[in-house]
Parts: sequence; structure tokens; C-alpha cells
Amino acid sequence: MNDELAAAISDLDEEKALRLVKERLEKGEDPMALLASCQEGMMQVGTRFETCEYFISDLMMAGEIFKAATAPLEAQIIAGGGAGEKGKIVFGTVKGDIHNIGKDIVIGLLKAAGYEVRDLGIDVPHEKFVEAVKETGAKIVGLSGLLTIAYDAMKETIESLKAAGLEVKVMIGGGPMTSAVKEFTGADAWATNAQAAVILANQWTEGVAQ
Repeated sequence: MNDELAAAISDLDEEKALRLVKERLEKGEDPMALLASCQEGMMQVGTRFETCEYFISDLMMAGEIFKAATAPLEAQIIAGGGAGEKGKIVFGTVKGDIHNIGKDIVIGLLKAAGYEVRDLGIDVPHEKFVEAVKETGAKIVGLSGLLTIAYDAMKETIESLKAAGLEVKVMIGGGPMTSAVKEFTGADAWATNAQAAVILANQWTEGVAQ
């Protein structure tokens, strides 16, 4: 990898990544270009996860490094209107479930891929998903859940989105998710891992006006 910053993130070298961001900002480099380098590094992390070189713990570490490395860029990027150029996504762990590790990993990769993500947190009732979609105009919703009790909450949330007349694509994810759960909840798709969620979002975004 030619980009030193992307390589540092891909190699999970937090100290080097933070130093490079600081140095390049001080030199006046475009924060969007720096963000692109960070995104490239995260995409490489995703590839290394897919090939079993990296594991869940590595994805978690990469997400934290990405968050820390891009924090100094956020204000400048938002001021310049360059954040979330691919579109907006609403994401949260549904009512009754308080697990957030998987959700946070997915959100980190989605942000790295160029999406603006509204993170609703954990134990989120269906009303908040509806409200957030209306506020943001998001065309994609991600529902996370690790417990089997999340099935009913996901179904209720999807039904509420439809009842509100909101045309969105909904992906579900979490340990117990299967194609059968997708059918039960009425979701458009289910993602087996964080990288699969990004691929889904990219596929949907190509045909959805944001």
C-alpha cells in the first residue's frame, strides 16, 4: 500500500496513524484527502478480516483507531460539506437488546466507506427509528440484535417504518440472524458480518436517490 496513513490503519498502528494525521493537517493537507486515506485503510482491514487474517477483536481495534484518527478531521469536513457523501443511514440496536459491539463495528466501517450514520444506540424503540428516518431523510436503516427477543422488536420496527410511509431499505444483523429471521421480520436483507453490511449499503445506494 503506497499511502502511509492507510497502511498504518490497516496495520492497526494507532500511534503512527494519529501522528500522520496531525502532521499532515499541520502541513495544510485537505482533510477530505486524509479521510480518504483512513477509509482506504479500513477497507483493507475489512479485506483482511474476510480472508481470516484479522478477527473480530482486530475489527474492534481498527474501529477505535479510525475513530481517533478521524476525530480531528470531523469539524473541518462537516464545515466543508464533505461528510457522508454516499448517503445517510440510521442504525441502532432494537428495543430489549443492549449489545453494541457488533453495531459499533458496522457503523465504523460504514462511516469509513463514506456514509453519514445516525447511531441511535441500544435498546431503541421503534418510534425512535421512525423519528430518525424522518429527521435525516435516510434511505437505509440498520437493525442490530444479539438476543432472540430482538426478532419481535425488529418486526415491529419495520412495520412501523412502513406504516409511516417511509420508503427505506432495512438490513438486520447480529449473532442469531438467519434468512428465516429476515422473512419473519420483513427486512430486505441480513448481513453476516460488518463488511457484508457495507457491501449491501453500496448495492442499495447505487439505485437509491439520497
